[in-house]
Amino acid sequence: MFLRSLVSLGVVCLGFIFSVPVLAGEPGSKPNSLGKNYPVFEIPREKRDNRQGADVPATVGDLSLSQALRLTMRYNPKLASAAWNSEAGAGRELQAGLLPNPDFSIEMENFAGEDEMSGYDAAETTFSISQLLELGGKRDKRKQVARLGKELLDWDREAIRLDVFTAATKAYIGVVAAQQRVAQADVLAELANAVRRAVRERVEAGKVSPLELTRAGVEYSAARLNSAKARRTLEAARKTLVSFWGATRAEFGKASGDLKVAPGLPPFEQLLRAIDNNPDLARWQTELEQRRSERRLADAGAVPDLTVMVGVRNFQDTGDNALVAELAIPLPLFDRNQGGRKEATASYYRARHQWQEAKNRIETELSIAYQQLRSAYDELRVLKKELLPGAEQAFEAANFGYREGKFGFLQVVDSQRTLFEVRGQYVDALANYNTARADIERLIASPLADFSSEPEKQD
Repeated sequence: MFLRSLVSLGVVCLGFIFSVPVLAGEPGSKPNSLGKNYPVFEIPREKRDNRQGADVPATVGDLSLSQALRLTMRYNPKLASAAWNSEAGAGRELQAGLLPNPDFSIEMENFAGEDEMSGYDAAETTFSISQLLELGGKRDKRKQVARLGKELLDWDREAIRLDVFTAATKAYIGVVAAQQRVAQADVLAELANAVRRAVRERVEAGKVSPLELTRAGVEYSAARLNSAKARRTLEAARKTLVSFWGATRAEFGKASGDLKVAPGLPPFEQLLRAIDNNPDLARWQTELEQRRSERRLADAGAVPDLTVMVGVRNFQDTGDNALVAELAIPLPLFDRNQGGRKEATASYYRARHQWQEAKNRIETELSIAYQQLRSAYDELRVLKKELLPGAEQAFEAANFGYREGKFGFLQVVDSQRTLFEVRGQYVDALANYNTARADIERLIASPLADFSSEPEKQD
């Protein structure tokens, strides 16, 4: 009878306590369009504790930009870390919505004493269940804070995805540019060797001093050194690229992409309006909402919680049972969560200023990147239309004139160096243009191809 009463009482109490509805919420961060076609690392839904990641497939043959980005987005450890961090946020969200566990206690009185209280004949045994009841809507407010915290982690994960996507793109640009520098260094080494042979012919014919052959040999050796240096730079760029998907050796053949220049540039004002797509900026709306929710939770902290206890007491001497109940509530005389409310209010206003700082920073970075893009674009136009053709014609004319005895060796060397510098400048401008383009796409979280370009001005 005693046990049946206790069980029935426990079922009624637990049924009342746990009948509070659980509110579900889904984070609402949406992926941006930049790189959306490349699937990212996802946490496996089975055997989570045993599976740490998949083996990176070997990369053989030529490597396209699309292949490099696909490998990066699938196997980059930073993206995996961000995914697990988001999963941890989901765990905190789950934990925030759980009710506090009830306490079960057994209390025995009036036993093992003296005279009539000796032994257990006069003992009183109480079996009770107590439950903390949170008042002021603390649980719902705590769940809201945790849900918004999970959304912030999703925004951070999206920012990391774009960071990795952009960094891998720029690394691929670096490899393509390094390949072009190697090719140009090899061509210029061949040109220097051809000049050296021409000088040797003129020396053997007695038309010029042997000193010119020595100078030509020096120029040829310098060109070979530049070629070797370019190859070492290329190898470093290749290793940097494969590190994005966790590989230790660059086993692919060559980067098959090309450094291209799009016709025209979008207006800066059009790009400036698109920075709202940047997760580094978009996250602050969620951040501010979380700060407001933290203020509401701090205000609820001023409301004391109620502890309810119900139980059954057994009187050993008579064999009777009786119910016991208790209500306990703290008196908010001193601690009304004044410090927590003040901290939450300050955190909210701090977040507002941080949002403004983030917006100013992104606008400044976009302005700088756009100027770099414009500068590289204008430089490429001049190099392609004027400097490159002129340098090539000057070198051909100097080389031909030297063979005919019309120009001296110094003129040949000077035109050769000019050609080398202009070609190198052209590759640098191509790399700078594509790098600035990647930086802008990161800042607006969208491809530049999605924006209309200004008509190109005719010279």
